[in-house]
Amino acid sequence: MSTKEKIQEDVLFAEKVNKENTIVLYNDDVNTFDHVINTLIYACDHTPEQAEQCSIIVHYKGKCDVKTGPFDDLKPRCTMLLEAGLSAEII
Repeated sequence: MSTKEKIQEDVLFAEKVNKENTIVLYNDDVNTFDHVINTLIYACDHTPEQAEQCSIIVHYKGKCDVKTGPFDDLKPRCTMLLEAGLSAEII
């Protein structure tokens, strides 16, 4: 195996080992921008600017990746979003 092939194999292995999950927030016709923004600040530790940008993306695109990380970190955050009445899932 060449050095280049070994490096490529190591990179692929590292990507599999370090695979992070993502919370995806979906648009709905129920929640206000303020509620979504405040919930993202609370549940995902967003800055007000991040939360506002995510809420706008969700509104116009239908969904937005709002937090990436290990599953164990994302699970309680996603639960907080769901309990606040938002539509979200971990992928």
